[in-house]
Amino acid sequence: MTEHSLHHRRDGQSVLMKHGPVHRRQILRWLADAPITDCQLLPWGSNYTFAVMLEPAGAEPLVAVYKPRRGEVPLWDFPSGTLYKREYASYVLSRAMGWYFIPPTVIRDGPHGIGTIQLYIEPDEMPLRGLAGQRCREQELRQIALFDLITNNADRKASHYFIGRYDRRVWGIDHGLTFHVDPKLRTVLWDFCGEIIGPELLAPLRHALRHRTLLERLLRPYLASAELERLWQRIRNVCDRPIFPLLNPRRNIPYGW
Repeated sequence: MTEHSLHHRRDGQSVLMKHGPVHRRQILRWLADAPITDCQLLPWGSNYTFAVMLEPAGAEPLVAVYKPRRGEVPLWDFPSGTLYKREYASYVLSRAMGWYFIPPTVIRDGPHGIGTIQLYIEPDEMPLRGLAGQRCREQELRQIALFDLITNNADRKASHYFIGRYDRRVWGIDHGLTFHVDPKLRTVLWDFCGEIIGPELLAPLRHALRHRTLLERLLRPYLASAELERLWQRIRNVCDRPIFPLLNPRRNIPYGW
């Protein structure tokens, strides 16, 4: 069984970019292998994050976001030097479940050492805030909210999901604070609290449970054994009681949301 056989759905295999659609596998090859010709520090965020230019042979240059391990600010509740691994593990899990809202991501060496390189998705000029005027986006946002629930995302800020300029789909970014063993869920996606999680969203979770051995093999290089066990526990809990939980405004809001 291969990684590709784990994918629950195969829609979303291409990314619509400025010059047209490009298959995700091609983008991943470019992110992993193309020379980095420019690297500029981004002036926001608590960790050192860089915009990089990659120039693949025979193709248009790519802009990507580079998060080196060396630039991670130590946190009291997350092991040092692991945020880039959590970022990548989130991408691996989302891809395995057939949820393609996280931009293509790889781990590679860059100008400041090993870290994640993630395709930059240019956002639409109109920011996406909640569901007001965005009823057609509800299912996409439910998917992100459910992913945050099973990955225990501690940092789903309003700026961490948006509509792409070219493909008009909802994208989610910044998944470094995920997979903690203790309850850490902090999010601004409160619109679905108390709502039943439908069968279309539950199907990828049950698919993941059936392929647990393969998925663990894909995730084990990036997550501790206890973190993997808690991931499965959260997935089982959702499958057993498929309801978006009621959240606490004192505990479940991200810092600086």
